[in-house]
Amino acid sequence: MEERLIFSGFGGQGLLTAGKLLAACAMAEGRHVTFFPSYGAEVRGGTAHCHVVIGDGPIASPMVEEATALLIMNTPSVARFLPRLVRGGLLVLNSSMAPSPEESDGIELLGIRATKLATDIGSPQVANMMMLAALNEVKRLVKPERLMQVLAESLTGQKERFIPLNEKAMEAGRKYARDWLRKHKGHQRTGGREKSS
Repeated sequence: MEERLIFSGFGGQGLLTAGKLLAACAMAEGRHVTFFPSYGAEVRGGTAHCHVVIGDGPIASPMVEEATALLIMNTPSVARFLPRLVRGGLLVLNSSMAPSPEESDGIELLGIRATKLATDIGSPQVANMMMLAALNEVKRLVKPERLMQVLAESLTGQKERFIPLNEKAMEAGRKYARDWLRKHKGHQRTGGREKSS
């Protein structure tokens, strides 16, 4: 199994952080992983993005030309990366900042008002963790508890106070995804390791 993911949004929305966290979690579970971030002028105001590939065997290229899933935080990223999503692929969309694409036939669309929901929880800055947890709940890329474990290990010193807020965001993302699965997929996991009929 190989999952090819693109995370994209405005600079400052934490997309590179989310991608790096997922890659670190997959590595901790013994998977083959590549993480290819976008740096430079883009991340200071344009569309920042990263590519993450997770596989059970060697990975040929860190660049994602045909994505099995997209995590998209804003409208410019939809226009830029939706054409790379394979038929049947998963689009996890921050519907607070991007409308659903007009041409969504042939893809799985999970829209989350992540910015609004994260603001309600306590900070819009944790919208990225909400989205990541939702993506992982559907795709089952890593163990759900692994995400929070690895994140907590990185939030040391004064940053420890952000751990509860990130926990709330991740749990909200998982719950949203579980509700979506019940309504749209009948508990069938997309591309993951668990399926039930």
